[in-house]
Amino acid sequence: MKIVLAGLCLATLMLISGCHSNTSRSDSKSASALQDSISSPMNPSYAKGFRVTSHAGYRLLDIQDPQQEESTSYHFALVPRGTKPEGIPSDYTVIETPVRSVICMTALQLSNFIAMEAVDRVIGITSSRFLFNKEMKQRLKEGKTKKIGMEGNFDAEVIMSANPDLILISPFKRGGYDSLKELGIPLLPHLGYKEMTPLGQAEWIKCIGLLVGLENEANAKFEVIEHRYNELLQLTASVKKRPVVFSGELRGGNWYAVGGKSFLAQLFRDAEADYFLKDDNRSGGVTLDFETVYSQADKADFWRILNSYPGDFSYNALKAEDSRYADFREKGVVYCNLRERAFYESSPTQPEVVLADLIRAFHPDLLPDHTPVYYELMK
Repeated sequence: MKIVLAGLCLATLMLISGCHSNTSRSDSKSASALQDSISSPMNPSYAKGFRVTSHAGYRLLDIQDPQQEESTSYHFALVPRGTKPEGIPSDYTVIETPVRSVICMTALQLSNFIAMEAVDRVIGITSSRFLFNKEMKQRLKEGKTKKIGMEGNFDAEVIMSANPDLILISPFKRGGYDSLKELGIPLLPHLGYKEMTPLGQAEWIKCIGLLVGLENEANAKFEVIEHRYNELLQLTASVKKRPVVFSGELRGGNWYAVGGKSFLAQLFRDAEADYFLKDDNRSGGVTLDFETVYSQADKADFWRILNSYPGDFSYNALKAEDSRYADFREKGVVYCNLRERAFYESSPTQPEVVLADLIRAFHPDLLPDHTPVYYELMK
């Protein structure tokens, strides 16, 4: 967006200032509830990426990379809408709450709003690829939610015309956020994708709930998630034989997987399975050659695959992609097709469901009545 459009964008902002998408809950009621609860403690038990402290008339929200204690930190002061409390540190960005309108950059961010039935707060997203939520699709169709472009190529004019209270970002991804800083709209990092435990990622719903005035709903939602997840952990505690599982596929001649300290590796551990890279100390992506994978996965019991395949995925489809896959024919393929399952927009706030799917695949006798939602064994 060129500078010459700044005047037009500013005029648009002045025309729509104070106008936000309608919500199903009264802002005044949410603000009152926030004021009443502002002194109550609200800190995560599993998430490492955010902390909240309460003060007279406001809360301080501190965010940092869950994987690096010495990383850049981000600081926000959450104040009830219409108030100007004293004593806020000068290096904290003030955000009036409840936040009425938000732009989401990722499906993981959107998942928090879907879980709280608050997609009416989301007025902008980057992409509708793999979008399943009917309400959000309808909002896009009616123009209530707009596409703002992709990371690194945002449409500043669309963003300014939407006039959100807040933009959720992923600062360690491809970026392009420098241009957004000039718009004067608070940018808040949502680092749930960097959490290394399923419950840690899911607990970011508390942060979003705090921002949009749905703290009680978010806490109640997470309590159900936590309870069921821990029930499943107890269920698998008696497992004596842990199957071995490997993950990933060849892309451009390389095999892409994740390290042994990753979110996915933790899910496998919780499902009482041994990840083939369990001794690897990396938490992010790992690039391997086929020979390395073959030597480590040769004795594995299961192969986890997450992809987007047009049609029925099968062993024949695998073999057609690469003839060497035929050597893995005896493995149980635990599969999720992104064209058919709302994995990205729902699974972040349903780790207990994902865990149940994996347990059903690895230890079918433990959950014989569970119907897979995301992952299931390929027939």
